[in-house]
Amino acid sequence: MLHASDVPISQSVLLVIDVQDSFLVGNRWSRRSNPDFERNLSKLITLYRTHNLPVIFILHSDEDQGFHIDDPEVRLMTFLERREVEPLIHKQTRSCFTSTRLESMLIERGARRLLIAGIQTEQCCETTARVAADLGYAVDFITDGTLTFPIPNWDSPGEELNTEDIIERTEYALRRRFARIRTVKEIESELASKFDAETSPFLAV
Repeated sequence: MLHASDVPISQSVLLVIDVQDSFLVGNRWSRRSNPDFERNLSKLITLYRTHNLPVIFILHSDEDQGFHIDDPEVRLMTFLERREVEPLIHKQTRSCFTSTRLESMLIERGARRLLIAGIQTEQCCETTARVAADLGYAVDFITDGTLTFPIPNWDSPGEELNTEDIIERTEYALRRRFARIRTVKEIESELASKFDAETSPFLAV
């Protein structure tokens, strides 16, 4: 496993995971964590575009309401404005790698470091971070660029795990094993101090 501190941000790709209208189905959106999610994620995407670094968008489908492949909600949320040159890939698994050609796309771009953002913190985002680390990528997990929802205890009706505990557990599990926990502000500072857009090995993708 590479460590994010050892890989320049000029060799990174931003993964925007499952930021789709499917999560607006039902009543859980009102109970989400991170009310600054849209602003933080938009900032992160803008930073990557400004520095001519790649952004890849991912959508998810399964048998849940609003997530079926034919459901109209399986589309990017409207606050995201994907550029035509930015790939949009589709997965049917929690990991962004397992059911897609993401790894070959990363190899084509010479990527050695990934920034993880999107929905949900402890599900597709965390799973992707774990698999990425096992595949040898340096991983930055941008917690304030993710969000999640309370998880019901299916074995004990009425019990649930709140979002604060979910996020804390995710960070504990990932830290120093699978990913470096970072904030949007920290990524902004790193880009400002260590990266010259003219030296980027990437073309906008």
